[in-house]
Amino acid sequence: MELQFEKSSVSCLEQIACGVQNQEQTQEIRVSEAMPDVGKVLAVWGQPILRSKEWRSNGMQVSGGVMAWVLYAPEDGSEPRKLEAWVPFQAKWDFPETDQDGVIRVCCRLRSMDARTLTARKLMLRVGIGLQAEALAPKELNLYTSDQAPEDVHLLRRTYPMELPREAGEKAFLLDEDLTMPPSLPAMAKMIYFQVQPEVVDQKVMGSKAVFRGNARVHILYQGEDGRLNTWDVEQPFSQFTELQGEYSPEASISTVLGVTSLELEPGESGALRLKCGLLAQHVVRDRTTAELVEDAYSIRRPVELHWEPLNGPMCLDRRKETIHMEQTLPAESDRLVDLAVFSEFPRQISEANGIRLEQAGTLQGLFYDQDGILKSSNARWEGSLSLPVAEDATLCAWPQEIGIPQTMGGSGGILVRDDRPVELTVTGSQPIPMVTGLELGEEQESDPDRPSLVVRRVSDSDSLWSLAKRCGSSVDAIRQANQLQGEPAQQQLLLIPVL
Repeated sequence: MELQFEKSSVSCLEQIACGVQNQEQTQEIRVSEAMPDVGKVLAVWGQPILRSKEWRSNGMQVSGGVMAWVLYAPEDGSEPRKLEAWVPFQAKWDFPETDQDGVIRVCCRLRSMDARTLTARKLMLRVGIGLQAEALAPKELNLYTSDQAPEDVHLLRRTYPMELPREAGEKAFLLDEDLTMPPSLPAMAKMIYFQVQPEVVDQKVMGSKAVFRGNARVHILYQGEDGRLNTWDVEQPFSQFTELQGEYSPEASISTVLGVTSLELEPGESGALRLKCGLLAQHVVRDRTTAELVEDAYSIRRPVELHWEPLNGPMCLDRRKETIHMEQTLPAESDRLVDLAVFSEFPRQISEANGIRLEQAGTLQGLFYDQDGILKSSNARWEGSLSLPVAEDATLCAWPQEIGIPQTMGGSGGILVRDDRPVELTVTGSQPIPMVTGLELGEEQESDPDRPSLVVRRVSDSDSLWSLAKRCGSSVDAIRQANQLQGEPAQQQLLLIPVL
């Protein structure tokens, strides 16, 4: 006789690809005839711009570019000049062939930037770009369980609370604001470069809506009317919501990755600067569900053949934010730091005995005036690490988050730079859960009249009530009642086992 289990399904998302690509793009920059010859390159900055994401049947493609600025000291000793460039990039990731449409999340980082002189009228710009992307495709998890079974058939039921990625999407929006410089700062004569670092400070799911708010930190390096360089940092708050496809419980959570899709900063009205910044919020919604599965079965009166199917699901085991500490001295002949740029790579995962170590590295680039008032630059390599306890059969995904302004402190030999680099961590289980999908029941057999009615057995380290009952021809309830147990027995405990 075949005992069919009832089948149900849960819709979720499966990560079918995730990885980091590091690229190095080069481009020649020519100095216009109106500008003096290059004497020395002082500093290089950039702003990654995400242009497009494309889902294909066997892979995904991401394209964009870097807005780049180069500051150089002219050969004739006049004031520093800037050059601008656009450096395009494109990256592809392969994944197994699929006929389903999915969702792509991507994060862009500048790993490094530098420029060198080819001639007095031409520079070679080199840009290191890091791209982390994941592809999420729809998946149906099939669950099997049984509410009815013959009286002699015992089922081992287990309840698994599961946090699953249920939905992913994106929301594009535009920041269009006037920025007014505070009177406490020197007046601006000429802008050198500008960057935007967006961050989400609060996000939550409210039924069928996702709500998030954050700040876009605008960093501007400019030349004052006295010819000296100054910086201006201003935060532009934003608040957005997006309609979700499903309705979710109060326990649902959301994780958002932001990308800059366009950026302009031009003179506005009444001396203000007009900021136009396109942002893309790429989100994943996770919600909790409970699965009750049958993991084992037996009968003391008939043979039982079990039909199995592993439950493979993207179940989230842990999700939290941590920080990777960075501390490095930037060589400088002065403690007056004009501008600091931090380039960072994506964290690398190194297996350890008790988990995973995240290692992150990058470059510091500083501009300062020396004691004679001459503008100079300095660079230093920085490294940081973080050890995490992660099970051997689990998968860790780390998404770096946007940062604020690093702490700086003047000292002997240079400027000490300290910062905590935030990273969002998600640990998912990769070990399949055994699941019984049905039973093949043989003919009932008469009980042996010579069988003992009671067995005395000492519990070993690996014994559970279920394994004892199955091995001795009893039931979990009968053993509990005979020994007045509330839970599992202690190791080396003597038990009375009624034989049914």
